[in-house]
Amino acid sequence: MMFEFRRHVGAISPVTNAATFRVDSVVDTQARNAQADLSHLIDPSYEYHSPRELRWHLADRLGITPAAVRLKEAA
Repeated sequence: MMFEFRRHVGAISPVTNAATFRVDSVVDTQARNAQADLSHLIDPSYEYHSPRELRWHLADRLGITPAAVRLKEAA
């Protein structure tokens, strides 16, 4: 499954001292009809540390393996 996400600038994590980001939207770019907005599957206030973490989170929510999830950041 291919997803496109829009990043919203986050903060610096007090635990890891690394930059984080929130996700504004997640869209299934391979939906049969119009692009399917799946933003409701994630917590918009969660601070992700990497796209990899988002990929694992989506896989868990969809009940599929992380290897089946492809992510692309929207321009």
